Amino acid sequence: MNGDGTTHDRGGRNASRAPGAAGGAAPEGADRLAAYRDRRHFDRTGEPRGGPAAPGAAPCFVVQIHDARRMHFDFRLEVDGVLKSWAVPRGPSADPRDKRLAVPTEDHPLDYREFEGVIARGEYGAGTVIVWDQGTYRPLPGKGRDRAGSFAEALERGHASFWLDGAKLHGGYALTRFRTGQEAGDRESWLLVKENDGRAAAHGAPDPLRARSVRSGRTLGQVAADARDAADGGSPHGS
Repeated sequence: MNGDGTTHDRGGRNASRAPGAAGGAAPEGADRLAAYRDRRHFDRTGEPRGGPAAPGAAPCFVVQIHDARRMHFDFRLEVDGVLKSWAVPRGPSADPRDKRLAVPTEDHPLDYREFEGVIARGEYGAGTVIVWDQGTYRPLPGKGRDRAGSFAEALERGHASFWLDGAKLHGGYALTRFRTGQEAGDRESWLLVKENDGRAAAHGAPDPLRARSVRSGRTLGQVAADARDAADGGSPHGS
């Protein structure tokens, strides 16, 4: 499953799981952004190509809403210099009773956390993107054998807990792999679940069409309108 909810690559061929996707580490020395770059024409999309990026004092996370062929939320965690990414169709929930399907996509560059705009028609993941939430996170200690090793190793084993400090999302969350994608006709799948802590609440993700960017305050519709105005040489929407 790609960032636009499809299961094919840029040329329309069936795509194998991307190296470095959440459940499979890239071979040592491999370009962890190769799958990301292979799917995009950077002369046609405003998405960042990705270059050296210095990590912050704490690892970052970002949640983008992507109005592609299928509307979804993209949940991304900074891990070892890239953004590990999952497509979450219904978006993260603050309610521990909600179990949100999360399907891994290819690793993204760190500067993708600032991307907001319209991916052109015909390009991979074509559609409008806003940054719905952003902030930092910290890994939480696991239990048993999950207590040992790094956060990346916890993801490799298939379960990782973490604390989000965002503008909208707060508290403990966990990602758990329940399908490896190694069986024929199967695909890797995870669950994103809110921990039952003091930041839990009885509400899920917002209506994506009404949600506003944490960076610009715009909705998906306003970002799309601004892009049309810019292409036509007009004034930005709402100015």
